[in-house]
Amino acid sequence: MTLDPQELISLAHAATGLTDFGDPPIEAALTRLTSALIHEARLNATGVYIWHNRLLGALVTRLRATDWFQRHPEILDEPLLPTLVIVGLSRTGTTLLHRLIAADGRFYSAAYWECRFPVPTIDDIAGLQRIETAKAEIEGILTAAPMLAAIHPWDAMGADEDIMLLDQTLLTTTSESLACIPSYREWIHTQDLKPAYQYLLKMIKFLQWQKRQRGETATHWVLKTPMHLGYIHLLNELLPDVTFVQTHRDPVTTIASYSSMVTALWSMGTDNADAKEAGRQWCATLEKHLNHCLDVRATLPAGKFVDVAFEDTVSQPLAVIERIYAALGLPFTENARQRISAYMSSHRREGRPAHEYTLAEAGFAEAELVQRFSRYRQQHIIR
Repeated sequence: MTLDPQELISLAHAATGLTDFGDPPIEAALTRLTSALIHEARLNATGVYIWHNRLLGALVTRLRATDWFQRHPEILDEPLLPTLVIVGLSRTGTTLLHRLIAADGRFYSAAYWECRFPVPTIDDIAGLQRIETAKAEIEGILTAAPMLAAIHPWDAMGADEDIMLLDQTLLTTTSESLACIPSYREWIHTQDLKPAYQYLLKMIKFLQWQKRQRGETATHWVLKTPMHLGYIHLLNELLPDVTFVQTHRDPVTTIASYSSMVTALWSMGTDNADAKEAGRQWCATLEKHLNHCLDVRATLPAGKFVDVAFEDTVSQPLAVIERIYAALGLPFTENARQRISAYMSSHRREGRPAHEYTLAEAGFAEAELVQRFSRYRQQHIIR
C-alpha cells in the first residue's frame, strides 16, 4: 500500500490506460499531501490502507472524468442552473436543511454516491453499481468508527457535500479533517483555489448531464459544504445565478462538536489522535473561513444571502424553507410541502446515538471562543 506519489500515479495510469489528469494540475498537491501523511500523520496500517485507496481513487477518477469530457464535449456545454448554496459552520444544521430542500423535485442535488463516485462506467449511467459501492463504503466506515453514527446521518442515497467532488483536485480541507498533517494544511490555506472550484463546476455539469440521461429534470441546484465559507468569493464569481443560505449556531457549541468529529475521523487511521490538536487546527480554520465570509458578505447585495438560525431549522423547518423559497422567487407548492414533510417523517433523529462532547476535550475554555468569534457572534448570534 504505497503512498509514494509517482507510484500512485503509475498505478492510476495502469488501472485506466489513461494519462491525462486535466486541469488543475494534481502532482504538486499529491506530493505535498503524501509527504505530510508519511512524515506527520503517524498513520497505522489501517491508515496507510485508507489513504492509499483514497488517493488512488482520486487519481483514477480524475483520469476517467477527463476522458469523458474529451469524448463527450457536450457535457461541458450543460447550462448551470440557478444554484442555492448552503454554507455555515459545521454542526449548524446544514445537512438537515440540504436534505429537506433536496426532497423537492425541482432541485438537483448530489447524493453521497454521486459525490464519491461521480464517473460512470459506460453501462452504469443509472448508477446502480456505484450505489452499491457507496453503501458498502458507508458500512465499512461505521464499522471502523461507530461513534461517527452519532455525529452525522450517513446515507448513500442522501444529498451530501460537494466537497467530495472538489477532493479530486486534492485542494480542499477534507484531508486535514482526516489526518493531522500540519504542513499540508498550512500550504493549502495559501493557495488560490479558483482552479479547484472551476473543476467543481465541471463535475456539477457532469452530474447534471447524467441526471438528464436518467430522465431527471429540475430548475435549480442545491449544494452544501461548510468549506465554501472560506471561498464565497469564488462561488459568487463562477456561478452566474447563486443565492447563499448561511446557517447560524453559536461557535461555542459548534467548535467543540466538530473537533469531536475530526478526532473520530483521525482515529480511523492513527493510534495517536490528539483531540486538543484537532480542536486547535480546526478552530483556526473555521475562524478564518467565517471571518472571510463576513468580509465578502459586506461587499455583496443583501439579497444574495438568507440567514437561518439552527434552532429554527430544527423547530420550524417548513417555515425556514418557505422563507428561502421566497428569496429565490420560487413558490412553495403543496407538492413540495408534502415531499419535504414526508422526508422529515421518515428520517428522524431518534434511533441514532447521542453525540457527546465537551469544550475541555477540545482544549478550549468558553471565554476564549467567545473572544475569538466575537465579531460573528455580535452579528448573528447575540440578539
